[in-house]
Amino acid sequence: MSKRNAAGEATAEKHDVFQAIADPTRRSVLRLLVDGELPVNAISGHFPMTRTAVSKHLRVLSDAGLVQERKVGRETRYKLNADPLRELKSWLAFYERFWENKLEALRRYVEEPDDSI
Repeated sequence: MSKRNAAGEATAEKHDVFQAIADPTRRSVLRLLVDGELPVNAISGHFPMTRTAVSKHLRVLSDAGLVQERKVGRETRYKLNADPLRELKSWLAFYERFWENKLEALRRYVEEPDDSI
């Protein structure tokens, strides 16, 4: 997908971390890369899709800064860059207090003795 700049030229659309991890396949790719760098062929072997489709997912992850790629001969290798996930963690931490409040209220409700019985 591309956008047009002020001059009407096509520009590549960058993806953010939230968009990148919204897809379950991309989340699976990130899990694969936790243990280290992998070539695209090794990554695509884990999915029931073409290498081209996996490459498109890797491009979204790369645009979001979640993976880094490097060429080794004719092979492209990818590795996880977890730094952008800190932004996500920070965002979630803000909302976590709302979940914690609800869970605490539920715990109190469940653990309170019911005097009407």
